[in-house]
Amino acid sequence: MGIRRLSEGTVNRIAAGEVVERPAAAVKELIENALDAGATRIDIATSNGGADLILVEDDGSGMEAGDLRLAIERHATSKLPQRNGEDDLSHIETLGFRGEALPSIGAVARLSIASRTKTGPAKEIAVDGGAVSGPSPTAFRAAGQHGTRVDVRELFYATPARLKFLKSTRSEDLATLDIVKRLAMARPDVAFTLTVDGRRVLDLEAGRDLLESRLTRLARIMGRDFHDNAAKVDASREGVALSGYAGLPTYNRANAQMQFLFVNGRPVRDKLLIGAVRGAYADFLARDRHPALALFLECDPAFVDVNVHPAKTEVRFRDAGLVRGLIVGALKMTLAQAGHRASTTVAGAALAAFHDAAYQRQAPPGYQAPEFRPGFRSSPYRTGLHEPSSLFVDGAPVSAKVEEVSATDLPSSPLGVARAQLHETYVVAQTADGIVIVDQHAAHERLVYERMKKALATGGIARQPLLIPEVVELDPSEVSRVAARAGELAELGLVIEAFGPDAVMVREVPAMLGKLDVKGLMRDLADEIAETGNALSLKERLEEVSGTLACHMSVRAGRRLNAEEMNALLREMEATPHSGQCNHGRPTYVELKLADIERLFGRR
Repeated sequence: MGIRRLSEGTVNRIAAGEVVERPAAAVKELIENALDAGATRIDIATSNGGADLILVEDDGSGMEAGDLRLAIERHATSKLPQRNGEDDLSHIETLGFRGEALPSIGAVARLSIASRTKTGPAKEIAVDGGAVSGPSPTAFRAAGQHGTRVDVRELFYATPARLKFLKSTRSEDLATLDIVKRLAMARPDVAFTLTVDGRRVLDLEAGRDLLESRLTRLARIMGRDFHDNAAKVDASREGVALSGYAGLPTYNRANAQMQFLFVNGRPVRDKLLIGAVRGAYADFLARDRHPALALFLECDPAFVDVNVHPAKTEVRFRDAGLVRGLIVGALKMTLAQAGHRASTTVAGAALAAFHDAAYQRQAPPGYQAPEFRPGFRSSPYRTGLHEPSSLFVDGAPVSAKVEEVSATDLPSSPLGVARAQLHETYVVAQTADGIVIVDQHAAHERLVYERMKKALATGGIARQPLLIPEVVELDPSEVSRVAARAGELAELGLVIEAFGPDAVMVREVPAMLGKLDVKGLMRDLADEIAETGNALSLKERLEEVSGTLACHMSVRAGRRLNAEEMNALLREMEATPHSGQCNHGRPTYVELKLADIERLFGRR
C-alpha cells in the first residue's frame, strides 16, 4: 500500500484520542479554559458518566463571534505568549496553551458553545462530529452578564470503538469528581459545583482569597480530619516557593491517593513528589503507610516544562534536585515544628472504640439500665503511687499504681502530670482539660531513636572497610547515576567509586549493618536513584537498624516506673520532635478531652 495523506476528520479524531481519552479529560480541559478566562464560578454537570452529557458553565470574560470561530480550530489559542515575534513555549502562565481541547471534543462529539462578553451580544457555535454551524445569535445570558457555556453531548459517538473502552458509569463519575476536586483545590477563590445525573455531589463556595481560604477548601475536599491534623508548609529556595499543608504522621493512609502536588496552580502527577514525600516521612511511617498532604509549588514558568504530554499532567523541572530537596527539607522542618503533636483521629478512634464496647454491653432492647457486672470489685483502701492497687475485673487482678491527687495540683504542661501507671505499661496523666494515656515503651523507643539519629548526624556513621573491595557490575547509566551520588552515600557510611564504565567498587560499608549483601544493596540503590533520584534504601536500612536498637534499649512494657520517671518521660516527649508517634507511625499517646469523657457518661 502506498503512502497517502489522512483525511482532516481522521487526523482530528486521532488527535482527540490523545487529548480526550475519557469524559473526565474533557471536563478537565473545559474547566481549565474557564479558569484561564477569569471565571469566579464554574458549574459542571454530567450524565451517564459523561458519555451522554458534559455541561460546563462559567462567568469568565466570554468570547466574541470571531473568537468562537477560531476556538474550534486546531492549534488556535489566545494563551500562548509571543516573544520577538515567536510563540514562547518556555513562559507558559496559563493552564491551557495547545489549542486542541475544543476541536478535539468537536471531532468526536456533538459540541455547542454559547458565550457572551460584557459588551457584545450572545453568540453560539456548534460542531457535530467535525461539521461546524454558526456562530448565530442565542438567548444565553442577559445584557451585561458575561461568560461561556460548553455543552458536550454523545461523547465519542463519532468514534464508536472508543465507547467500548470506557469504564463503568461509576468509575467515570469518580474520575470526573477527582478532576474537579483537584482543580478546585488549586483555586479556593473560585466557586465550583458538580452535578451528576441530576444529583449535586460537590458544592464549594469561593473563599475570600487564594491563600487564606486554602485550608478551608482542602478540608472540604480531603475531610475535616485533615484540617485538624495538618501542619502548615512554607519554604522557599532559589526562587522556588513551596506552601501547603502536610498531615501528621499519625494521620496516615493505606495508599498515596491523598497526596497532591500543584505547580503554578496546575495539578500534576509526578514521581518526584512520591520520592520526596517518602524520604521526608521515612522516619515516621511504616513502608505500607502513606501521609496525606497538599503541596503548592510556585516558580518561574521558565523553570518548568509543562509541554511534556497532551494531557498536561506531567511536568519536567530544570533542576529536579532543587525541587526535591526543597520538598524534603520543608516537610521535615514542618514535622519537626509539630513537636510531640499527635493526630486528633487517635482520640477519635479511642472514643469510637469506647462507644462500640458500650454498645456491645447494652442490655436487650427495652431495658435501658447498664448491665450489672458482678465480677467488678475494688479495695476500699487508698493506695500510694509506689503500691499496686487491689483492683479486680471478673476475678482477674489488674496491676496499677495510683498517685494521691491534690485538688490544688493543677497540671500546666501539654502532656500533664503523671497520676498512675496501669499494667506496668501505660502511664495515665492529668492535663488541664482532660487525660493523656502514654504507651511507655513506644514513647521511650521514639525518644531513644531520636537521640541516636542526632548522634549519627553530628558524629557521622562509623564505616567498616572491606578486606577485599567488592566489585558490582551495573549498566553504564546506573554507574553514572550512582557515582554522582558518591558523596551522599559516603555520608551514610558507603564508600564507592566507579570501576570502569560498567561497574562500581565498594570499599567501605556502614559498620552498624553488620553482614551485608553488598551487590544486592548496590542494585537496589541504582534502581531507586533511577526511579526517584535519591538513595533512600541505604538510609532506610540504617534507620531500621537504629529503630531495632532503640527498641531494645528503651523502657520495656512491664517495668514499674515511679512518679519522677513517669513525669521525666512526659517532659522529654514534650521537648522531642516527632514523639507523638513511634518509629512505625503508631501513636505513642492518646489524649481525651474532659468534654469527650463527659459525653461518654451522658453528662453532656
